[in-house]
Amino acid sequence: MGLAILLGFGTIASSIGLLATSAYIIAFAALQPSIAELQIAIVGVRFFGISRGILRYLERLVSHHAAFRLLASLRLWFYQKLEPLAPARLIHYQSGDLLSRIVADIETLEQFFVRVLAPPMVAICIAVFIWFLMGTFDPRLAVVIIVFLALAGVVTPALVKRLGRGTGRQMVELRAALNTALVDGVQGCADLLAFTRAGRHQTHISSLSNQYIQLQERMSQVGGLSNALTGLLMNLSTITLLLVAIPLINAQRIDGVYLALLVLAAIASFEAVIPLPSTFQHLESQLAAAERLYEIVDAQPSVMDPDEISPEPIDFSLTVRDLRFRYEMDEGPALDGIHFQLDQGSQLAVVGPSGAGKSTLVNLLLRFWDYDNGHISLGGHELRAYRGEDLRRMIAVVSQDTHLFNDTIRGNLLLANPGANESDLVQAAIQAQIHEFIQSLPHGYDTWIGEAGARLSGGERQRIAIARALLKNTPILILDEPTANLDALTEREVVKTLYGLMEGRTTLIITHRLVGLEKVNQILVMREGRIIERGRHDDLIQAGGFYHRMWRLQTQSDALDILLEGNASGSGLGPEAKV
Repeated sequence: MGLAILLGFGTIASSIGLLATSAYIIAFAALQPSIAELQIAIVGVRFFGISRGILRYLERLVSHHAAFRLLASLRLWFYQKLEPLAPARLIHYQSGDLLSRIVADIETLEQFFVRVLAPPMVAICIAVFIWFLMGTFDPRLAVVIIVFLALAGVVTPALVKRLGRGTGRQMVELRAALNTALVDGVQGCADLLAFTRAGRHQTHISSLSNQYIQLQERMSQVGGLSNALTGLLMNLSTITLLLVAIPLINAQRIDGVYLALLVLAAIASFEAVIPLPSTFQHLESQLAAAERLYEIVDAQPSVMDPDEISPEPIDFSLTVRDLRFRYEMDEGPALDGIHFQLDQGSQLAVVGPSGAGKSTLVNLLLRFWDYDNGHISLGGHELRAYRGEDLRRMIAVVSQDTHLFNDTIRGNLLLANPGANESDLVQAAIQAQIHEFIQSLPHGYDTWIGEAGARLSGGERQRIAIARALLKNTPILILDEPTANLDALTEREVVKTLYGLMEGRTTLIITHRLVGLEKVNQILVMREGRIIERGRHDDLIQAGGFYHRMWRLQTQSDALDILLEGNASGSGLGPEAKV
């Protein structure tokens, strides 16, 4: 940073030197001196002309290099602060707003050094330099130039700041709203078209865009006013310098040949204060962007890692005792007095309707949220004793909304185990019953699957998620609604695959679907955050309680689905024609 400021000072000082020595040569040449008498000035013009170009290039190179490095560092720093907040703290933010913070707001701050920090420092150095230069001829000339530089560099920016007050902040907030609306529109484009609301959303985006344009126009108007005022002050300084210098020349206190030098040096010095009004214009938007970033950065994760090293688990059993949790203090409990024991290598299913608290239990086990009361122990140690990263290394998760990245199938599989070789990938895919499908693709494992696996069916995405869990090869497995949104036939095929994955692993199954639970060691039935039934599948069916009612309704529904699937196949419709 110091080097960039020094180079900026050198650039403007060279501009002053170039104009001053050029003016001196022209004025002195009118006296028809010998070439020898002009030699020093000619060398000075060459020196300042060349150094000005070199220093300008180096100043831009160094300052922008520093700015781009700052940009990269800011983005990395912000993401490092953002990541521990997921998902508990980030549920209050829209994805478009977060995107605006990590892209647009950080790019705004990237200009802090180039537009806010460096220009005032350079201006102060140039003011001292020109004050000293003018002072060598006469102190009154130094006073004149300093007064006008102060008016242009302090008073004009203050006026600009007052006229543009609130504009920068509004632009940052409006830009965030516009980015959020655009992201929502892209993500929900199909729904907007289906519900014939695309026009309304376009009108909303157009309204935000017009407001943003109005703010930009206001900024441009204020910027134009500041340029006009700076130009006016520069011209007034020239006139004033002439009014002061001419009497001094007449009194022979200054040689007349220096008059043009003094005027052009003064004009060149204004190059240092021209950016200052813009500095104050951008300062507000940069402060607003910084506030938006620090709103995220200063947020504390909902779960704090312990200072000590994670303990080594004795085994991979899970024990939950009197577990209680609520998302907000003014809300009812999401979990209320939950307790169960999951031995190493066994399977436990937690079933119930939507909103029963099943997924909340998963979030607590993965340490995405911290529980209010009760105990969760893994391998004989309280869950809070483990660091989040160490805990999640022991657990593989297959969820209903497993995210597949906009990458190849290979890239998505290697996410679980970057060191896996080709045979490991193939073996996992075979176990997940997806290998033959992958081989049928034009590029096999190197086939691009689109954003969130958009080019794959629901069953194919789930099988890739299962293969990924197999590659991770962890002792604990959590299946969170792994067959949600699948048709009945695909669901049964995926369940068969999942049983291969569960073999030898401590497995917790979270589901409202009861397909394939006949082999599970224990089933917990949850409702409104409480366990209302527990036992094996056959015992719960015979008890005739809530589980039995769920099973009966789902069995009837699945039979109808299978019948419809069979009719569709019999009619000759292809898979893409099925509804």
